Amino acid sequence: MQEIVVLGAGYAGLKTVVSLQKKSGDFHITLVDMNDYHCEATEIHEVAAGSVDRDKISYPIADVIHSNKVKFIQDQVTHIDKDQQVVTLKAQGQIKYDYLVVALGFVSETFGIKGAMENALQMVNIDTAEAVHNHILDRMKAYQTTKDPDDLKLVICGAGFTGIELAGAFVDERARYAQIAGVDPKEIQIICVEAAPKILPMFKEEMANYAIDLLDKLDVQLKLGCMIKEIQPGKVLYSTSKDSEELESITTSTIVWTTGVSGSPVMEDSGFKARRGRVIVADDLRDPDHDNVYIIGDVAAFMDKSSDRPFPTTAQIAIAMGEHVAKNLDHQLQGQATENFSFKSAGTVASVGNTRGLGVVGSTNLKGYPASFMKKIIMNKSLMDIGGLKEVFAKGRFDLYH
Repeated sequence: MQEIVVLGAGYAGLKTVVSLQKKSGDFHITLVDMNDYHCEATEIHEVAAGSVDRDKISYPIADVIHSNKVKFIQDQVTHIDKDQQVVTLKAQGQIKYDYLVVALGFVSETFGIKGAMENALQMVNIDTAEAVHNHILDRMKAYQTTKDPDDLKLVICGAGFTGIELAGAFVDERARYAQIAGVDPKEIQIICVEAAPKILPMFKEEMANYAIDLLDKLDVQLKLGCMIKEIQPGKVLYSTSKDSEELESITTSTIVWTTGVSGSPVMEDSGFKARRGRVIVADDLRDPDHDNVYIIGDVAAFMDKSSDRPFPTTAQIAIAMGEHVAKNLDHQLQGQATENFSFKSAGTVASVGNTRGLGVVGSTNLKGYPASFMKKIIMNKSLMDIGGLKEVFAKGRFDLYH
């Protein structure tokens, strides 16, 4: 019997298992993840703001795997030996494989900025998102005693998708924060610091400008062209000019880090040819040097031949990769040739709170409420793709019409 080991139960890894377990053949699957649940990672900003409970965007892995075909191990992957075909786990030692699917996910990227990891709140999973929310509640409660205006400032480092979605979620919760602190909602400052002179480069200028205008109307202070140089306890230091050594600063009790992510450090630690934790994979999603190893999700760089750049690591491409790898593994188990992977994005949508958003679906620009509607449809589709109807009914977003 062939042993297939899948590392990671995010969008890519769990989709591989859910698709592969439906196929017949003389194989067994072992799935490894640090958590016993799957998280809809595109929604963790809502947990950070307190808009939804963590249970709303997660479900048990046991709900979607077939125990007669799949063994789940809750553990941390520490090393992969591709030559010996062995994976080392932190608690349970080594497990051997015939075929391996690496879908280990991402970690926060600090770009070497001093103090970013130590003095800013990271937001990479449900636990860290929940920690952000609890921290905010603590500061709002503390304000009743301290009267320190820094307790009312929420500073987001990075104005990418995650940063903007988090800012929008903070706007939705502003009145609740203010009530806890005992102040007018206008006193809750939401500040977003971004090094680039523009935001959302994946969109055309019209849509990026719409996002800037929307944030301004929501009283989010967007500080563009501000290159963060250091994070000190309670302080963000930045420069507005590459040539200037003079630094400006923002003082605050809440600093959330959303500047970017990189693939799991296990990739480089295990000798994969990775850059920022991502491996440029072959056209069929295998490791270029090992025919029995697939690399997908946030640890994979799949090249878009039209731009000669890797596709962005989105849930959409991760789910497509997982489905394709299950098909290719089935081919290999039957002694057949693998098929090349191809991907065409159906679009990209960002929420800016519960009732606002922006994005592009196909060739159509979506703004405001239609975009927020589509964002919820996309989450429901993700739930359906991996969890099926059971998870859609249990966790789906049905507040489409607000």
